[in-house]
Amino acid sequence: MKSYLAVFIGGALGSLCRYAINMSAGSAWFPWPTFIENASGSLLLGLLTGFFSSRAKKPLIQLCLGTGFCGGYTTMSAFSKETALILQSAAPHNGVLYLVASLASGICLAFIGIVLGNRIGGQAGQKKERYTS
Repeated sequence: MKSYLAVFIGGALGSLCRYAINMSAGSAWFPWPTFIENASGSLLLGLLTGFFSSRAKKPLIQLCLGTGFCGGYTTMSAFSKETALILQSAAPHNGVLYLVASLASGICLAFIGIVLGNRIGGQAGQKKERYTS
């Protein structure tokens, strides 16, 4: 039951953050809010993955932040809908640009996040060992 609650709380917070970004942005030919949410969410999930891979497991925190927050914050459905709508518009090349930019940035930022998370998690673990030894 604690696992479900952790995902619920994280998902609610992530969804609220996504909503705030969507409400603060104006309309444009490029869906910047969704792009920013998915790119920054990929980076954050990568950071969390790397950080927790080099440290003791904290399942409830990982569920809350990873599955919950990042799952509620990022949005595959909005990305898919926006891509389809742009591809059907008078400028379908913008849809291709959005598709490629979103996928490339998401994968690259997730990779960078994992590398940084491993470094941060490893360094924090080493400092903790020094002080407890």
